[in-house]
This record gives sequence, structure tokens and C-alpha cells, in this order.
Amino acid sequence: MPFTPYLSFDGDCADAFDFYKSVFGGEFTYRSTFADAPPDMGVSDEDKDKIMHVSLMVDDAVLMGSDVPKSVGERPTPANSISVTFTPKSKAEADAIFTRLAGDGGQETMPMQDTFWGAYFGMCKDKYGVSWMLDFIES
Repeated sequence: MPFTPYLSFDGDCADAFDFYKSVFGGEFTYRSTFADAPPDMGVSDEDKDKIMHVSLMVDDAVLMGSDVPKSVGERPTPANSISVTFTPKSKAEADAIFTRLAGDGGQETMPMQDTFWGAYFGMCKDKYGVSWMLDFIES
């Protein structure tokens, strides 16, 4: 899978992706809100109608995004609203890449872990401030 841009929004992800669909065409292959998350995720009532994840397929490309819940802290701005998603071929590769990206001046923002949506997933920033998401799903 190629590198995929992942866009973060401060509450207007649904509107933005409806707009992108009107511009580029394509189909939503996944669209969920934080209301779909398990209760132990601790999402506030004010964030439950926000987008937890959306994928817009346009030909052979995918654009992904989500709203950032208020409880997460750092609000998305034009300077920090894009992450790069990479899909490793194994958990071992995910761990190795994550360690290299987050190490040497980088920062772990979510450790690599098995998730409720079936992926082995983690997030970090590299030493240059670029946000990364690693997303391995066994087939």
C-alpha cells in the first residue's frame, strides 16, 4: 500500500469529506463516529457525533481523516492537521519502523497496540515534527 495522507479536523471532518467527495467523486468505504467506539475509550458526549474515521476511495487512491476529540488535547491547525499513514507487512515491521520514527528525538503519541477495529496501530511524530500512523491489519 502506498503512503496515505490522513487529515485531522476540529469538528468539521464530515463537512470536509462531503466536500472532497463532491470535488473528486469516489465512494466512502468506511465512515464511523465516536459513538461507535467502545465505552472504555472515554469519549465525551459532545464528541460522539464527530467522525472517528472516514475513508474516501477515488480510483486507486484513498484519503482518510477524522475529528480530534477535545479530550486529546492538541487541536488540529493547518500546521499539524496532516499525518502520513503507512501499512507495514507485519507486526514486527510495524514495531521496527515505529521505533525508528519515534526514536532519536521523535515522540510516541500512541504506542503500537492491538485495537478494537482489528488493526495493530500506533502513532508518533518523527524528529522533524511529521506525524505518522502505522496500521497493520492481518489478512
